Amino acid sequence: MSSTSVSGQKTAFAIVAHPDDIEFMMAGTLLLLKDAGVAIHLWNLCNGCYGSVQYGYEEIKRRRWEEAQAAAREIGAEIHPPIADDLTLFYDAPSIARVAAVIRRVKPDIILTQPPLDYMEDHMNACRLAVTGAFAREIPNYGTLPPEPHYKGETVIYHAMPVGLMTGMRQPVEPESFVDIGTTLARKRSMLANHTSQGDWLSESQGMGSYLDQMEEFSRRMGTLSGRFEVAEGWQRHLHFGYSTEDADPIRDLLGDRVTPNPRLR
Repeated sequence: MSSTSVSGQKTAFAIVAHPDDIEFMMAGTLLLLKDAGVAIHLWNLCNGCYGSVQYGYEEIKRRRWEEAQAAAREIGAEIHPPIADDLTLFYDAPSIARVAAVIRRVKPDIILTQPPLDYMEDHMNACRLAVTGAFAREIPNYGTLPPEPHYKGETVIYHAMPVGLMTGMRQPVEPESFVDIGTTLARKRSMLANHTSQGDWLSESQGMGSYLDQMEEFSRRMGTLSGRFEVAEGWQRHLHFGYSTEDADPIRDLLGDRVTPNPRLR
Protein backbone atom coordinates (compact mmCIF):
# COMPACT_ATOMS: atom_id res chain seq x y z
CA MET A 1 0.00 0.00 0.00
CA SER A 2 1.45 3.38 -0.98
CA SER A 3 1.38 6.48 1.19
CA THR A 4 0.62 8.62 -1.87
CA SER A 5 -2.05 11.23 -1.16
CA VAL A 6 -5.62 10.97 -2.34
CA SER A 7 -4.76 13.34 -5.19
CA GLY A 8 -2.18 10.82 -6.39
CA GLN A 9 0.78 13.13 -5.76
CA LYS A 10 3.86 11.47 -4.33
CA THR A 11 6.02 13.05 -1.63
CA ALA A 12 9.79 13.05 -1.23
CA PHE A 13 11.42 13.96 2.09
CA ALA A 14 15.11 14.91 2.29
CA ILE A 15 16.41 14.40 5.85
CA VAL A 16 20.03 15.38 6.54
CA ALA A 17 22.27 16.77 9.25
CA HIS A 18 23.28 20.32 8.28
CA PRO A 19 22.08 23.29 6.25
CA ASP A 20 23.60 22.89 2.75
CA ASP A 21 23.93 19.06 2.95
CA ILE A 22 20.78 18.70 0.82
CA GLU A 23 21.96 21.21 -1.76
CA PHE A 24 25.44 19.73 -1.97
CA MET A 25 24.57 16.02 -2.22
CA MET A 26 20.99 15.53 -3.42
CA ALA A 27 19.28 18.67 -4.75
CA GLY A 28 19.73 17.66 -8.39
CA THR A 29 17.61 14.56 -7.87
CA LEU A 30 15.10 16.45 -5.72
CA LEU A 31 14.63 19.01 -8.49
CA LEU A 32 14.00 16.27 -11.04
CA LEU A 33 11.41 14.76 -8.72
CA LYS A 34 9.84 18.19 -8.28
CA ASP A 35 9.68 18.56 -12.08
CA ALA A 36 7.95 15.15 -12.20
CA GLY A 37 5.17 16.43 -9.92
CA VAL A 38 6.47 15.17 -6.57
CA ALA A 39 5.86 17.28 -3.43
CA ILE A 40 9.19 18.11 -1.77
CA HIS A 41 9.98 18.42 1.95
CA LEU A 42 13.39 19.42 3.37
CA TRP A 43 14.75 18.90 6.88
CA ASN A 44 18.15 19.81 8.29
CA LEU A 45 18.17 18.20 11.74
CA CYS A 46 21.04 20.42 12.98
CA ASN A 47 20.92 24.21 13.09
CA GLY A 48 24.45 24.93 11.83
CA CYS A 49 25.42 26.74 15.04
CA TYR A 50 29.13 25.89 14.80
CA GLY A 51 29.56 26.54 11.09
CA SER A 52 31.24 29.92 11.33
CA VAL A 53 34.53 31.60 12.16
CA GLN A 54 33.06 35.11 12.19
CA TYR A 55 29.55 34.96 13.71
CA GLY A 56 28.50 34.08 17.24
CA TYR A 57 26.24 31.20 18.21
CA GLU A 58 22.87 32.98 17.96
CA GLU A 59 23.75 34.95 14.83
CA ILE A 60 24.97 31.96 12.84
CA LYS A 61 21.92 29.91 13.85
CA ARG A 62 19.70 32.70 12.54
CA ARG A 63 21.67 33.08 9.33
CA ARG A 64 21.79 29.34 8.60
CA TRP A 65 18.03 28.99 9.11
CA GLU A 66 17.31 31.98 6.87
CA GLU A 67 19.61 30.58 4.18
CA ALA A 68 17.95 27.16 4.35
CA GLN A 69 14.49 28.73 4.07
CA ALA A 70 15.60 30.79 1.08
CA ALA A 71 16.81 27.63 -0.70
CA ALA A 72 13.51 25.89 0.05
CA ARG A 73 11.46 28.83 -1.25
CA GLU A 74 13.48 28.81 -4.44
CA ILE A 75 12.11 25.38 -5.37
CA GLY A 76 8.71 25.59 -3.68
CA ALA A 77 9.58 23.03 -1.00
CA GLU A 78 8.28 22.80 2.55
CA ILE A 79 11.07 23.02 5.12
CA HIS A 80 10.99 21.77 8.71
CA PRO A 81 12.93 23.45 11.55
CA PRO A 82 16.05 21.83 13.08
CA ILE A 83 15.94 19.91 16.35
CA ALA A 84 19.57 20.02 17.55
CA ASP A 85 22.80 21.97 17.69
CA ASP A 86 25.67 20.73 15.55
CA LEU A 87 27.59 17.87 17.23
CA THR A 88 24.65 17.18 19.57
CA LEU A 89 22.50 15.17 17.16
CA PHE A 90 22.38 11.76 18.81
CA TYR A 91 20.70 8.48 18.02
CA ASP A 92 18.64 8.37 21.19
CA ALA A 93 15.02 7.72 22.14
CA PRO A 94 13.83 11.36 22.27
CA SER A 95 15.41 12.17 18.90
CA ILE A 96 13.92 9.08 17.25
CA ALA A 97 10.49 10.01 18.59
CA ARG A 98 10.77 13.57 17.25
CA VAL A 99 11.91 12.46 13.81
CA ALA A 100 9.23 9.75 13.64
CA ALA A 101 6.54 12.33 14.43
CA VAL A 102 7.46 14.47 11.43
CA ILE A 103 7.73 11.46 9.14
CA ARG A 104 4.24 10.39 10.21
CA ARG A 105 2.92 13.87 9.36
CA VAL A 106 4.63 14.05 5.97
CA LYS A 107 3.99 10.40 4.96
CA PRO A 108 6.79 10.32 2.37
CA ASP A 109 6.86 7.84 -0.50
CA ILE A 110 10.58 8.60 -0.89
CA ILE A 111 13.15 9.46 1.77
CA LEU A 112 16.53 10.84 0.72
CA THR A 113 19.12 10.82 3.47
CA GLN A 114 22.82 10.55 4.15
CA PRO A 115 24.85 7.33 4.10
CA PRO A 116 25.12 5.12 7.19
CA LEU A 117 28.93 5.43 7.06
CA ASP A 118 30.44 8.87 6.48
CA TYR A 119 33.23 11.06 7.77
CA MET A 120 31.32 12.69 10.64
CA GLU A 121 28.88 11.60 13.32
CA ASP A 122 26.16 14.17 12.57
CA HIS A 123 25.77 12.75 9.06
CA MET A 124 25.57 9.16 10.29
CA ASN A 125 23.19 9.99 13.14
CA ALA A 126 20.89 11.90 10.78
CA CYS A 127 20.80 8.79 8.61
CA ARG A 128 20.05 6.47 11.51
CA LEU A 129 17.29 8.73 12.83
CA ALA A 130 15.65 8.93 9.41
CA VAL A 131 15.80 5.16 8.93
CA THR A 132 14.39 4.32 12.37
CA GLY A 133 11.83 7.11 12.22
CA ALA A 134 10.56 5.68 8.93
CA PHE A 135 10.47 2.16 10.34
CA ALA A 136 8.30 3.39 13.24
CA ARG A 137 5.68 4.91 10.93
CA GLU A 138 3.50 1.75 11.01
CA ILE A 139 3.93 0.75 14.66
CA PRO A 140 0.70 1.46 16.59
CA ASN A 141 2.28 1.12 20.06
CA TYR A 142 5.18 3.46 19.32
CA GLY A 143 4.62 6.96 20.68
CA THR A 144 6.15 9.96 18.91
CA LEU A 145 7.01 13.45 20.20
CA PRO A 146 4.55 15.07 19.78
CA PRO A 147 2.04 12.24 19.38
CA GLU A 148 1.17 11.46 15.76
CA PRO A 149 -0.97 8.54 14.55
CA HIS A 150 0.79 5.67 12.84
CA TYR A 151 -0.06 4.95 9.22
CA LYS A 152 0.23 2.07 6.76
CA GLY A 153 2.19 2.91 3.67
CA GLU A 154 5.38 2.22 1.77
CA THR A 155 8.42 4.43 1.89
CA VAL A 156 11.64 3.80 -0.02
CA ILE A 157 14.87 5.12 1.49
CA TYR A 158 17.78 6.24 -0.68
CA HIS A 159 21.22 7.03 0.72
CA ALA A 160 23.43 9.68 -0.88
CA MET A 161 27.15 9.13 -1.33
CA PRO A 162 29.57 9.82 1.55
CA VAL A 163 32.06 12.64 1.31
CA GLY A 164 35.08 11.41 -0.65
CA LEU A 165 33.16 8.30 -1.78
CA MET A 166 34.52 6.37 1.19
CA THR A 167 33.68 5.53 4.77
CA GLY A 168 35.42 7.09 7.75
CA MET A 169 37.79 4.10 7.61
CA ARG A 170 38.69 4.90 3.97
CA GLN A 171 36.74 1.99 2.52
CA PRO A 172 35.42 2.81 -0.99
CA VAL A 173 31.66 3.16 -1.44
CA GLU A 174 29.92 2.54 -4.77
CA PRO A 175 26.41 3.80 -5.60
CA GLU A 176 23.77 1.33 -6.73
CA SER A 177 22.55 3.78 -9.36
CA PHE A 178 23.22 7.20 -10.85
CA VAL A 179 20.78 10.00 -11.63
CA ASP A 180 21.52 12.35 -14.52
CA ILE A 181 21.31 15.91 -13.13
CA GLY A 182 22.42 17.70 -16.29
CA THR A 183 19.16 19.66 -16.54
CA THR A 184 19.08 20.60 -12.85
CA LEU A 185 22.74 21.35 -12.07
CA ALA A 186 22.33 25.11 -12.54
CA ARG A 187 19.33 25.17 -10.19
CA LYS A 188 21.20 22.97 -7.72
CA ARG A 189 24.05 25.49 -7.75
CA SER A 190 21.58 28.34 -7.28
CA MET A 191 20.06 26.60 -4.25
CA LEU A 192 23.49 26.01 -2.75
CA ALA A 193 24.47 29.65 -3.34
CA ASN A 194 21.88 30.68 -0.73
CA HIS A 195 24.19 29.23 1.93
CA THR A 196 26.66 32.11 1.84
CA SER A 197 27.79 31.72 5.45
CA GLN A 198 28.84 28.14 4.71
CA GLY A 199 31.28 29.18 2.02
CA ASP A 200 33.56 30.96 4.47
CA TRP A 201 33.32 28.11 6.98
CA LEU A 202 34.27 25.37 4.52
CA SER A 203 37.18 27.40 3.22
CA GLU A 204 38.54 28.05 6.72
CA SER A 205 37.81 24.68 8.35
CA GLN A 206 38.26 22.18 5.53
CA GLY A 207 40.20 24.02 2.84
CA MET A 208 37.46 23.48 0.28
CA GLY A 209 37.80 26.79 -1.55
CA SER A 210 34.69 27.60 -3.59
CA TYR A 211 31.99 25.31 -2.24
CA LEU A 212 29.95 25.89 -5.40
CA ASP A 213 32.78 24.71 -7.63
CA GLN A 214 33.45 21.79 -5.28
CA MET A 215 29.84 20.69 -5.64
CA GLU A 216 30.07 20.83 -9.44
CA GLU A 217 33.36 18.95 -9.42
CA PHE A 218 31.83 16.18 -7.31
CA SER A 219 28.79 16.04 -9.63
CA ARG A 220 31.07 15.69 -12.66
CA ARG A 221 33.05 12.97 -10.90
CA MET A 222 29.82 11.07 -10.31
CA GLY A 223 28.89 11.54 -13.96
CA THR A 224 32.20 10.05 -15.06
CA LEU A 225 31.70 7.06 -12.76
CA SER A 226 28.26 6.47 -14.26
CA GLY A 227 29.82 5.82 -17.64
CA ARG A 228 26.87 7.57 -19.23
CA PHE A 229 26.12 11.03 -17.82
CA GLU A 230 28.12 14.25 -17.73
CA VAL A 231 26.98 15.15 -14.20
CA ALA A 232 25.19 12.89 -11.75
CA GLU A 233 24.25 12.04 -8.19
CA GLY A 234 24.73 8.53 -6.84
CA TRP A 235 22.31 6.59 -4.66
CA GLN A 236 22.04 3.38 -2.66
CA ARG A 237 18.62 1.99 -1.75
CA HIS A 238 18.05 0.84 1.80
CA LEU A 239 16.99 -2.78 2.23
CA HIS A 240 13.22 -3.06 1.77
CA PHE A 241 12.28 -5.07 4.88
CA GLY A 242 9.93 -2.97 7.01
CA TYR A 243 9.63 -0.23 4.40
CA SER A 244 8.37 -1.37 1.01
CA THR A 245 8.03 -4.21 -1.46
CA GLU A 246 11.33 -5.72 -2.59
CA ASP A 247 11.42 -4.20 -6.07
CA ALA A 248 10.08 -0.74 -5.15
CA ASP A 249 12.22 1.95 -6.80
CA PRO A 250 10.13 5.11 -7.24
CA ILE A 251 13.06 7.27 -8.38
CA ARG A 252 13.64 4.89 -11.27
CA ASP A 253 9.92 4.77 -12.02
CA LEU A 254 9.55 8.56 -11.97
CA LEU A 255 12.77 9.55 -13.74
CA GLY A 256 13.07 6.75 -16.29
CA ASP A 257 16.13 6.96 -18.51
CA ARG A 258 17.67 9.63 -16.30
CA VAL A 259 18.56 6.72 -13.97
CA THR A 260 21.22 4.16 -14.81
CA PRO A 261 22.59 1.26 -12.74
CA ASN A 262 26.23 1.30 -11.69
CA PRO A 263 28.06 -0.47 -14.52
CA ARG A 264 30.64 -1.86 -12.09
CA LEU A 265 27.97 -3.64 -10.03
CA ARG A 266 26.17 -5.44 -12.86
